[in-house]
Amino acid sequence: MNWQYVFDNIPKFIDASIITLQLSFLSIVCSLLIGFLCAVVTSYNVRFLHSFAKVYIELSRNTPLLIQLFFLYFGLSKLGIKLEGFTCAVVGLSFLGGSYMAEAIRAGIEGVPKGQVESALSLGLTPTQAFIYVITPQALSLSLPAIGANCLFLMKETSIASAIAIAELMFMAKELIGLDYKTNEALFLLVTFYLIILLPVSFFIHYLEKRSRYAKYGRI
Repeated sequence: MNWQYVFDNIPKFIDASIITLQLSFLSIVCSLLIGFLCAVVTSYNVRFLHSFAKVYIELSRNTPLLIQLFFLYFGLSKLGIKLEGFTCAVVGLSFLGGSYMAEAIRAGIEGVPKGQVESALSLGLTPTQAFIYVITPQALSLSLPAIGANCLFLMKETSIASAIAIAELMFMAKELIGLDYKTNEALFLLVTFYLIILLPVSFFIHYLEKRSRYAKYGRI
């Protein structure tokens, strides 16, 4: 292991980490929005939109992210729609993540006891108010472990964006291996920086899950 080579290339991986984090943040936020809308549509069987949401979920979950990115980056340009690589990566990750978030949140909505809704309505809340103040908080709490797992999944899937030349962590590692043939050093930096990014997120999600369980069941 050439440690001097490792230290010299740390700044490049810091820059790549920033791009990985930007991709992760934007795709997670968009995925949550898409997932929440689809979960509401499928849970309440909203007319017209229900079938559209089901088709989207099945299409997204059953096609590889790499194919989705190639379609956005290369396919759309053939149709006269030119998107930048970063935009394609965010759209592709959000398209994939939205379907997983939708299933996680839908399971949470359906996991809320019907008695909770009936109690809210009997107290005079409208169905909309019951959904906002009673169902949604409990559904998100129930869905939290799955949402957290999906967030980590999306952060790791940003590595696929290297296929369309986004200079994130995987792209940087492949570039160093290709230029200098320093495979061990590049992989060491890659794993180290992924751990630096993912471990705090994993611990934070675990902390939120514990807080959520404590809110529901008391100290455990």
